[in-house]
Amino acid sequence: MATVLALETSCDESAAAIVRDQTVLASAVASQVEEHARWGGVVPEIASRRHVEALPQLIDQVCRQSGLALAELDGIAATAAPGLVGALLVASVTGRTLARLHGKPFVAVHHLEGHLCSVQLGDPLPPGPYLVLLVSGGHTELLRVDGPGQYQRLGRSHDDAAGEAFDKVARLLGLGYPGGPAIEAAGRDGDPRRFALPKGRVSRPEGGYYPYDFSFSGLKTAMLRQVRALEAKHQGDGEPLPLADLAASFEQVVAEVLVERSCRCAREQGLGTLVLVGGVAANRRLRALLEARCQRDGLAWRVAPLAYCTDNAAMIGVAAAQRLAAGQHSSLELAVAARLPLEQADRLYEPQACF
Repeated sequence: MATVLALETSCDESAAAIVRDQTVLASAVASQVEEHARWGGVVPEIASRRHVEALPQLIDQVCRQSGLALAELDGIAATAAPGLVGALLVASVTGRTLARLHGKPFVAVHHLEGHLCSVQLGDPLPPGPYLVLLVSGGHTELLRVDGPGQYQRLGRSHDDAAGEAFDKVARLLGLGYPGGPAIEAAGRDGDPRRFALPKGRVSRPEGGYYPYDFSFSGLKTAMLRQVRALEAKHQGDGEPLPLADLAASFEQVVAEVLVERSCRCAREQGLGTLVLVGGVAANRRLRALLEARCQRDGLAWRVAPLAYCTDNAAMIGVAAAQRLAAGQHSSLELAVAARLPLEQADRLYEPQACF
């Protein structure tokens, strides 16, 4: 079993972890949420600076917690793509430097592969193939997983990811950042059926619709029109916006769209297990709806543990341990990439750096 130090700085969470196979020996995360909340979203330059400040302390912390020195590890891993380039470079340069200093293999990890591996930190998974619904701030995808490194995308969002839609609607409602937790809290006691909102579909050029794809732009526009209509109706009478009902209605329709298309995809593709990962997987309404629908449709389901839904280094460590077990590691000359399709994750392990 490989023991790996993993580093994650792809966006606004600085994280380090030491993982042995699928067991987390130590994990630490330094969040920047409060700082970026002042601006309503992530400021890349600020994120990079904070990663530089936080990462050395996090590495020291996980080494102390695990009781392991860097010399005792089997490898050093860092997220290399996709993400904010300046932020990614902090973990990548740190990881490659430590790997060179201590004579350890360096493992560059695709961020989405890390999310796929996060579910392994909870209940055991059945053997592939299975379907993964990955929903985060930057990604909404349906992925067929046949095994480590064997991925096929079956559905995706054609505009905003679900997490981005939460952020933008939360801003519209004045609920703050990040939008997912803010909308969930605001809508907890709201009526999710009060406002009828559209479930956007994506048209095929040849006619009809993509059955497993997502679009949230129309939903955001519908929310804007609903808010403007309510403001016009109550102009001058002091009636506040029904924030609880608006938030609950938005959250409900997003959850329904994600669950309905995911379960349809699983059934039609003959995949008996549906796995939910990513930051939005922490949403309680989505989890409850997924469980109910999977039970109705006779599908097994798994969800990443709450502690590992949002960005963390433990999931990066699990992905890296799998790659090491397969005899794969990365060039110390490998840089980082803002964009890299998950289907091209194997490029990170080519003898010559691919970027």
